[in-house]
Amino acid sequence: MSVLRLRASLLSRGTAGLGRALRPEGSACPGPEKGASWTWGRSYSVNAPEQDRRRDAGQVELLEVLEARVRQLQTEYVSEVTVNRVEVAPLRTGSQKDLEALGLVEDRAKGDASSVVPVVGKTRSRWVEKLTQEKSDLYKRQQHLEVRLKEETFCESQIKKGVRAFLSRKLKSTKRMPDTGKEKADIGEETAVAGQETAHDTVRQEPFQKALKVLERNKTYVVDSDPSGQMSEVLRHSGKQLLLLSCLECLLSQNRLTQASDLLLSYFGHSGGRRVLTLPMYNCLLKAWAKQGSLHQISTLFSVMNESGLTPDLVSYASVLECMGRVNADFKIIESCLKQMVTDGLQLENLFHKGALHKQERMMVLKAIQKVEPGFSPPPASSHKIAISPLLRDFYSKEKPASYPKLPLPLLELQKRFQQQLTLESAMTITIDSVEKTPVTKNSCQARNLLKDLKSQWRKALLKTFRETKAHMSTQHSQASLYPYLCLLKNRDYVDLMMQALFNLPPHGDSLIHFVMDLAMKVYNKNLIQMKMKPFVLDELNRKYMNYLHLLAKDTQLDSCLPREFWESLESEATISSDFFTQEKVWPDVVLVQLGTHLVEVLVQAIRMPNNLFSSQTEKRLIPVLYHVYSFLSVKQIGFIKPHPAFNQLVAEAACTKLTFDSSVMPMLCPPKPWTSPVFGAYVLHPTKLMRCLDGTVQHQQQLENCPQEHLHSVLDALNLLGNCAWKVNQPVLDLIISIFNAKGSKKLDVPPPMSEAPIPPSYQFSKDASSLEKSRLRREIAQCHKTTREMYSLRTDALYKLSIAHHLRDQIFWFPHNMDFRGRTYPCPPHFNHLGSDMTRAILLFAEGKPLGPSGLNWLKIHLINLTGLKKRESLKARLAYANEILEDILDSADNPLTGRKWWMDVDEPWQALACCMEIANAVRSPDPTAYVSHLPVHQDGSCNGLQHYAALGRDVIGAFSVNLMPCDVPQDVYSGVAQLVEEQRKRDAAKGSSIAQVLEGFISRKLVKQTVMTVVYGVTHYGGRLQIEKRLKELDDFPKEHVWEASIYLSQLVFTSLGEMFSGTREIQDWLTRSADCISKSGSSVQWVTPLGLPIIQPYHKTQKTIVSGSLQSLCLMRYSDVSQKPNTLKQKNAFPPNFIHSLDSTHMMLTALYCHRKGLTFVSVHDCFWTHASTVDVMNEVCREQFVNLHSQPILQELSRYLVQKYCSKFQSHDSPKEMSIKEKLMLRTLSHVPERGNFDLQNVKKSTYFFS
Repeated sequence: MSVLRLRASLLSRGTAGLGRALRPEGSACPGPEKGASWTWGRSYSVNAPEQDRRRDAGQVELLEVLEARVRQLQTEYVSEVTVNRVEVAPLRTGSQKDLEALGLVEDRAKGDASSVVPVVGKTRSRWVEKLTQEKSDLYKRQQHLEVRLKEETFCESQIKKGVRAFLSRKLKSTKRMPDTGKEKADIGEETAVAGQETAHDTVRQEPFQKALKVLERNKTYVVDSDPSGQMSEVLRHSGKQLLLLSCLECLLSQNRLTQASDLLLSYFGHSGGRRVLTLPMYNCLLKAWAKQGSLHQISTLFSVMNESGLTPDLVSYASVLECMGRVNADFKIIESCLKQMVTDGLQLENLFHKGALHKQERMMVLKAIQKVEPGFSPPPASSHKIAISPLLRDFYSKEKPASYPKLPLPLLELQKRFQQQLTLESAMTITIDSVEKTPVTKNSCQARNLLKDLKSQWRKALLKTFRETKAHMSTQHSQASLYPYLCLLKNRDYVDLMMQALFNLPPHGDSLIHFVMDLAMKVYNKNLIQMKMKPFVLDELNRKYMNYLHLLAKDTQLDSCLPREFWESLESEATISSDFFTQEKVWPDVVLVQLGTHLVEVLVQAIRMPNNLFSSQTEKRLIPVLYHVYSFLSVKQIGFIKPHPAFNQLVAEAACTKLTFDSSVMPMLCPPKPWTSPVFGAYVLHPTKLMRCLDGTVQHQQQLENCPQEHLHSVLDALNLLGNCAWKVNQPVLDLIISIFNAKGSKKLDVPPPMSEAPIPPSYQFSKDASSLEKSRLRREIAQCHKTTREMYSLRTDALYKLSIAHHLRDQIFWFPHNMDFRGRTYPCPPHFNHLGSDMTRAILLFAEGKPLGPSGLNWLKIHLINLTGLKKRESLKARLAYANEILEDILDSADNPLTGRKWWMDVDEPWQALACCMEIANAVRSPDPTAYVSHLPVHQDGSCNGLQHYAALGRDVIGAFSVNLMPCDVPQDVYSGVAQLVEEQRKRDAAKGSSIAQVLEGFISRKLVKQTVMTVVYGVTHYGGRLQIEKRLKELDDFPKEHVWEASIYLSQLVFTSLGEMFSGTREIQDWLTRSADCISKSGSSVQWVTPLGLPIIQPYHKTQKTIVSGSLQSLCLMRYSDVSQKPNTLKQKNAFPPNFIHSLDSTHMMLTALYCHRKGLTFVSVHDCFWTHASTVDVMNEVCREQFVNLHSQPILQELSRYLVQKYCSKFQSHDSPKEMSIKEKLMLRTLSHVPERGNFDLQNVKKSTYFFS
């Protein structure tokens, strides 16, 4: 059996299967070539769509390189593929791997560049040449690094001699604190526990100021634990401070205080390392030593901190005072500390309000302070400032009593649900029933039993391998090791996470980086939740939340506070600040990648299965379940982890009826924690970011934390109100969808089919004399089949997740916690099942609280139904209501016989939501009193091209305002039809002049053809993007000649942009001004920043790409960062993104204002960006609030305030020049551009309040 055929059998679902069809018999195989590192852009979304993150690039894989990689795998310490056997080489061990574990050794080429075996019987392809060149470059880089390493080693060795001599003298006079604990051997499932430090320092007390002076005179050094200097070298390349802080926190979490201190002081001993040290690093050590009562170590750290030029903050002094309280320090020592604190400009009172102190720490700090000031007591918390935005002064005014709506559940029920949510999050995962029904056969029962036995064997093998690798790491003395990160959890916890990752792997595999990062993030989240489960932390959280529920329960009286305000009142009575719950330890990408890679290596090595599960072979061998292979995406070589086809077959035949999810992707069973700060809110235990962003992006969080907290109150309150909306499942609609889902789906109803309906790729072969054209045609056909199969798998899995979660919650009430993106747009945190989903998902969601329809509710239900059909978009509301009454029989028939009747509901734009509305209308009209019928169905009001509405209001553009329904009209104006009409008129003129493409397009110009481009042009779509959109629409037209698609798309995109410029001249001026402003700012070296009218600070995270190479045993990975503030701004992205991002920040502001004022009036309100939802009976009130807040928002001088902010932020440095002549030409241009606000038209904003179709 040839290597090629074995390869094809292993990867039958991947594109290596191309070899079977395209490779002639007997052809020679090329020699081995070195694989290149691949790149990856890490995106935060815990929750990216399946089709985006499963980027299998097999369809473009070249057979020659794949065969070369097969041979290469035989020569390296990775998964080996041979002719007669498949086995995995042992994991590498030794100091080299330990140094590489945190990316602390530069990536080195494996092997000699001169050892490339020439290609046999075939011309060297450009891929082979490319890989050869990359290998040569890596070899040269290795040689260069070795030369530098030798030079540094000699210099450092001379320094070490002096350091050791100094330390030996110093340590004689100062008794060091012994490390009394011994590392325990790992038995069973318990982790190895590091040595425990002594509870109190035995060193005699010295006056604080004396110790400070002595240590300032004598710089403190320790022997460098990294003599090669490799750690600091890599730190310069990959988040120096974050990596070091992570190492310190990891050691401290295991009570390795001495090792953590030595690590920090080793950097202090380096001339360049001292610049890496930051105040949080010192503070984490100060806190740890304070709990041990080691005043000597505290004074040492203060001395080093002062020598580094850092000023202690409140956390630093709180640790010092806590330590003094524990050891009952002398009066003079404490007094000196308090004086120094005043000298540093810090107030004693703020220790108890801004510092994160739990009960015991608070007692110790007070004990120390009261020894010097006996009458001191912490002052009561000051009243929180009210948001200063003029848009919300009335909302936060306490002159009028406010009564806010309650949740539809009693207090005891809510408290019970909180305990259920706490249990769910502490377990981190939940297993639920799958809605996908498969017949139980004899084979499936056998497969399930076999899989169960294999799981048990795999767990034992993983546990054994993990213990062995961990034990080996524990013998290494280098601090540059993964060992501390492998001791954070129990061994069985790591095994559980690896097993979850294995069974979550799709049949076609996953890119190595995604697999690695997912696994590492599971460890990270598990560790954070474990830290929050500490008794004193959990007890305080439980007490606060139980009290908080008194505000929300329907059977309690308190209702005059907002959730944030009430939680803050609980904070003032608390013994521990909420900030303590959110002291999340951030791990850098390097740590995550290396930790995940190590666990993947354990998986690849440990889990094996018999080779003859589904064959009649008598020879029984164990083969690996997972393989590391390579594929290509464009010009990049990407590593993949793929399961063996036999494993896929076993899982498929077992037809498991359970699904396991992380608890963080599930809706909450209790109301979310209210957002009270940028670091506290949403899930009970699971870490959640207030502002979602790419991992590694820190500027958003820094801006939020530096912003005055009162500026964020309105944003936090809006998120809390959205998250507090309770939901339930529409069971009749859910059951119908599941029945169709299990009946091979429906393309018409957008229910994806099962994988049994996937196309089967051709399996025939060509002869040796087959032409290249025939091979190319077959290659494209096979690639298209694989692509279609992957897309079907992704869509089917996505629908399965949504429906299974909904089925699990069918009898529950649940909540969606919310956060936002960097522009302020809000999103529910659960990624799979939420109201931002598709038509199918929205149809199975109902408000948990129902409200009587009242006099107008039934009419709004009928209008809502017609809106969902898309049949009467150009008609008035009266006409839509009349049409609904005309087709009432069809509506009732759809409700009664959805699958067997006339099926009217199936032929509309949003069929599932229309069906849900039909059922609600049927129940209402058949009730004794429709006005008293309690409705739970959300009714939508959608903005009319909302982005253009904001542009028209900003520019007071009369023509634009009329086109997007800011002006009162009898019937709705359709901007898409208006643009289509202008395009058609221009086409006719061009056709009359003899334009051939204009003549071809006769009869094809329609609203649908231009809608997407018109809708997205306001959000920054370019001419190129607009052309692609129109091209896609043209291809959907069966009658349009395909040979003219390219030329027609170019022609039409130009006409659409020209027509929009004519209709929205004011919009174009504002858009151009924003683009020019961003261009000037980014070229000056800064990112574009602004503040929304609600006070939310925004910064665009577009920077030049930064690459970081992380070495690994399987392969070297290249991490791509696009938002590193140390890199220059990406001018093109900054300027193109500013106009749409600015408009998005305005539409989010309008939504938040509407949410707050609707809540004040007692309404249930949620939104999908510019689509607002409420009960049918309250649509009129919501419409009134929506229009009032739009007028209030745009009555502010938004562009003028933006201009002032930009000039002050970016031009103040050269505006201070004595004379304008001193400014450069670029500075003058920038100042002129930023200060030149486009002129406004004469549109009267008050007309919006009278416009029926502004939102409809």
